[in-house]
Amino acid sequence: MEISESNKRIAKNTLLLYARMFLMMLVGLYTSRVNLAALGVDNFGTYNVVGGFVAMFSILSTSLSDAISRFITYELGRNDASKLKTVFSTSVNIMIVLSLVVVVVAELLGPWFIESQLKIPAGREVAAQWVFQFSVLSFVIGLVSVPYNAAIIAHEKMSAFAYISIFEALGKLAIALLIPFSPIDKLIFFAGLLCLIGLIVRIIYGSYCKRHFPECTYTLTFDKSAFKQMGGFAGWNFFNSTTYILNTQGVNMLLNMFFGVAVNAARGIAVSVNNIVNQFVGNFMTAVNPQITKSYASGDLEGMHKLVCRGAKFSYYCMLLLALPIILEAQQILNIWLVDVPEFAVSFVQLILVVNLCDCIGRTGYTACMATGRLRKYSLIITSIGSLEFFLVWCAFLMGATPQYAYYIYIFVKIAVLIARMFLMEEMVKLKVAMYVKQVFLPIILTSLVALVIPVLLSYVMLPSVLRIVLITMSSVASVSLCALFLGMTTSERTTILNIGKKVIKRIGL
Repeated sequence: MEISESNKRIAKNTLLLYARMFLMMLVGLYTSRVNLAALGVDNFGTYNVVGGFVAMFSILSTSLSDAISRFITYELGRNDASKLKTVFSTSVNIMIVLSLVVVVVAELLGPWFIESQLKIPAGREVAAQWVFQFSVLSFVIGLVSVPYNAAIIAHEKMSAFAYISIFEALGKLAIALLIPFSPIDKLIFFAGLLCLIGLIVRIIYGSYCKRHFPECTYTLTFDKSAFKQMGGFAGWNFFNSTTYILNTQGVNMLLNMFFGVAVNAARGIAVSVNNIVNQFVGNFMTAVNPQITKSYASGDLEGMHKLVCRGAKFSYYCMLLLALPIILEAQQILNIWLVDVPEFAVSFVQLILVVNLCDCIGRTGYTACMATGRLRKYSLIITSIGSLEFFLVWCAFLMGATPQYAYYIYIFVKIAVLIARMFLMEEMVKLKVAMYVKQVFLPIILTSLVALVIPVLLSYVMLPSVLRIVLITMSSVASVSLCALFLGMTTSERTTILNIGKKVIKRIGL
C-alpha cells in the first residue's frame, strides 16, 4: 500500500521526535531526582508553588501562541507568502506589548500574593521573592519566543525542536548537578540558571528561524485586519485557556493553602513524570496538528476527519503504552528513582496519568475546532464545564477532602469536556458524533480492556521487586502494542503502520 506524502511526513516527524523524547526522558527523570535531592522537599515545593503562580500568566501566552500557530499554519496551507510575513511581524508586535503588560501586572500582584497568601517555610521568604523575579523574566523570554516556535511547528521542521530541546534538557541537567556547589542560596541559584538557559534557547530559536524561514525576518509593521483577526481568535482562546490554568496552577495554589509546600513537592514530582510521559503523545500531536489545520484550510474536510479520528486513537495508544506500567508500578519506580519520596507522590503520579489518558483523546478535536477560527460558542461551553474543576476542588477541601480529590474531580471534568467537544465538532467541522464514537471510542475501550489483563494479573500474583517492574513493563508494551494493532486499528491503518515499521527496520539495518 502506498503511503501518502502527508502520512510520510507525519511518520518521519513523529519518529524523529520520539528519538529525541527517549533521550530527554532519561535526562528529565534523572534531573528531577537530582533537583529534589539537592534542593530538599521544602525548597522544591517552594519553587513549584511560586513558579506556578507566575505560570498562571501563561493564559496570555497560551492563547496567543495557539492563535499565532493557527494563523501561520493556515497561511502556509493557502500558500500566501505575503500574508505570512504580515502575520509573523504582527505576532511579534503583539508579544512585545504583552510582555510589558505581564511585567507590570506580575510586579503589582506577585510580591503581595507570595507574602500574604502562600505558605512559604519560615526564613525562605527572600528566596521565594527571588524565584518569583526569575520566573517572571523566564516567562517573558518564553513569550517573545512564541512566534518563532509557532513558525517551526507550522513548517513541520521537527529536527530543530529535537536538537534544541536536547540542548535545553542537558542544560537543565547541568544546572541540577551544579546546585550542591552553589556559592549563593541554592534555590536562588537554581532559578537564576534556569532563566539563563531560557535566554540562550530563545536566541537559538530566533537565529534558526531567521535563517530558514523568509517570513521570520521581523519588520516594523502593523496590519489592522490581521491584528483584529488574531486578537479576536486569541481573545476567545484566552477565555478557554483560563480553565487550564485554574485546573493546574490554581489547584496547585489550593493545595498549598490547605496542605503546605510538602504536598506541592509531591505534585511537582507527579507533574515531572507526567510531562515526560506526555511528550510521548505530544510528539505525535506536534507532527499531526499542522496537517489537520492545513486540511481544513484547503477544504479537505474528509481528510481532516480521518486525521482527527486517527490522531485521537493513536494518541491514546501512545499514552497507554507508557502510562500503564508506571501506574501499576508507581510505588516501586519512585522508590528506586528518588532519594526521598514525598507523601502523596505515588497516588498523584497514578492519578495524573489517568487524567491524561482521558485528555489526550480530545487533543485533535481541539485542533480541528481551532482551525475554523470560530471559537465563541466553543469557548463558552468548554470553559463553563472545565472551570468546575477548580471550584469543586475548593469546596471539597473546605469539607475536609484529602489531596487526591483534586485528581478524582479532574478525571470527572475531563470526561464531561470530552463528551461536549464531540458534539461541538459535529457542528463546527461536520464530524459526526456516531463516526467519532465508532472510530475512536469503541476501538479504545476494546483495546484497553484486553491489554490490561496480563499486566494487572502480574501485579497481583507477584511480590514487589525489580523483576516485577521489568515483567510488567515488557508485558504492558507487548500487550498494548498487539491489542492496538489487531483490535484497535482498521486494516488500512494496520497495513500503514506495518509498512512504516518495515521501512524503519530496513533503514537501520536490522
